[in-house]
Formats: sequence, C-alpha cells, structure tokens
Amino acid sequence: MRSVGFLSERQRRFAWVGFLLTAFQAPLAAKLVDDASWFFAVVVALVVATVIIADDAERRRPEPVDYVE
Repeated sequence: MRSVGFLSERQRRFAWVGFLLTAFQAPLAAKLVDDASWFFAVVVALVVATVIIADDAERRRPEPVDYVE
C-alpha cells in the first residue's frame, strides 16, 4: 500500500483547480490591467504548485520497513 500525502483526495483536486484557475487568470489579467496586480496570481499559482509537488513527494515516499534483528 502506498503512503498517503498530507492532502486528501478532495483537497488535492481543489488544489489542482485553484492552480489551473490562477495560471490561466494571470496572463488574462496582465493583458487587461495596467498595473502589476496580476503578479499576485502568479505568486499564488506558484505556492499552490509547490504544495502539490510536496504532496506528490510525500505520496511517492516508500513506507518504512521494520527490520527484526
């Protein structure tokens, strides 16, 4: 059995949706808005992507094996 990450399946799904929404919203906002407020969407997308990558790493970590001596 694989180890589970720190996100549940539902949280993981919401993280992906949030990442995709902010990743698509940032270029659109950059085109429509004159100031640099669109950069906030880029930062949020990077933070959410980091959480998803960390959860992937936690899920792929092998389970500890107890060795009996």
